[in-house]
Amino acid sequence: MTPVKGVMTFGPTKGHERREVPLPRFLIEELARHVEDKSAADLVFIGERGAVMRSQTFQRAVLTRAAAELGIPGFHPHELRHTAASLAIASGADIKIVQQMLGHKSAVMTLDQYGHLFGDRLDIVADAMDAARTSALAGGYPVGTGGEAVELRRDAK
Repeated sequence: MTPVKGVMTFGPTKGHERREVPLPRFLIEELARHVEDKSAADLVFIGERGAVMRSQTFQRAVLTRAAAELGIPGFHPHELRHTAASLAIASGADIKIVQQMLGHKSAVMTLDQYGHLFGDRLDIVADAMDAARTSALAGGYPVGTGGEAVELRRDAK
């Protein structure tokens, strides 16, 4: 939804790219309860009068008050996007996944914005390499950080 001359209009994203956002299971369950009585054509979230909820209205009516009560005055809705990216990175998402999630044209753009969050992960990489070696010496396949088997390929470049 984008305001065009004061009218909320359905249309493509700013970059005309499809965006996918991962939802944790607990949030899927909450959203399922929220939409159980809605049709596929209904909006998931609506404004006070039953129409499209504008981000400025949400900020003014809900977010600003909630943030102030939590002791973080001046919080802006766009900061939720940064929080989502930071949580994805902290959860182990690689840069291409974060790029896709944010709708960035390139991973370089994502790294320019969030690269500083990847810098302190060298210990995680070292631990994963150590676990892969231990597994290989035991005759098993190396494992990834999530415990999944990792295929080793001689022709990988």
